[in-house]
Amino acid sequence: MDAHEKGFFTEENSVEVVTGRNKNAKDERLKQIMEVVTRKLHEAVKEIEPTQEEWFQAVMFLTRTGQMCNEWRQEFILLSDTLGVSMLVDAINNRKPSGASESTVLGPFHVKGAPELPMGANICLDQKGEDMVIGGRILDTTGQPIKDAVLDVWQANDEGFYDVQQQGIQPDFNLRGVFRTGADGRYWFRAVKPKYYPIPNDGPVGQMLDHLGRHPNRPAHLHYIIKADGFETLITHIFDPDDPYINSDAVFGVKESLLAKFRHTRDPDRARTYEFDGDFWEVEHDFVLARVGEKRG
Repeated sequence: MDAHEKGFFTEENSVEVVTGRNKNAKDERLKQIMEVVTRKLHEAVKEIEPTQEEWFQAVMFLTRTGQMCNEWRQEFILLSDTLGVSMLVDAINNRKPSGASESTVLGPFHVKGAPELPMGANICLDQKGEDMVIGGRILDTTGQPIKDAVLDVWQANDEGFYDVQQQGIQPDFNLRGVFRTGADGRYWFRAVKPKYYPIPNDGPVGQMLDHLGRHPNRPAHLHYIIKADGFETLITHIFDPDDPYINSDAVFGVKESLLAKFRHTRDPDRARTYEFDGDFWEVEHDFVLARVGEKRG
């Protein structure tokens, strides 16, 4: 018997006995991760002191979470999101230099292959919702504009649904588009004012939120993926600060720097230039990209 296999399990030495069995792990990083996970899990069990029935219910919760997953629904990611873990992993992996725009979670509804459109195009294909125009600049951390930055944008409609959630109801690539900046780094496009919407709450994660007295809603937002040669890719949102759920996002994705001002505008002359029928909303928001290898602030 090898030395690391000796030792009888007790409540007091549980961590040492379990992690000691991993001495010959083939991957050092996996060994390190499992030592931390085992230690924290055992610490939690010792602090909570669950009954055997409570532990069985925890196991069954995870079982139901896995059973809810399929090719289009990932309940474990939803669990990670609602526990704030997704945002924590995002924050650790996206530490930015001073002045660079902050990132947030990608979300489950990004679609590859959205059409590249001329600047100013209207990404709303079904003419439903309150008209909106969005613009701003893509800059580096010194304030210089970035030419040929590519923006991949998408959003839910004014009922809170993405096109992939309403296939056959919304047109394909409704409220999606790709834009490329010119020498001035400026972007602008037309869309509709987004609305808040619930994350999928018909599974075990939704039941967990209900038992915890939490709502499942995400505040109104627009998604961006912004890329440019020599710069780090930015995955982010902009949020409506007046949304009723802006301070209680179910997945903790809101950051103060990502609050954009949504201005209601009544200007018939400007509305006509945008081909809007009446009042509209406008948003102006700049994004700052960090250069690859740029020192973190």
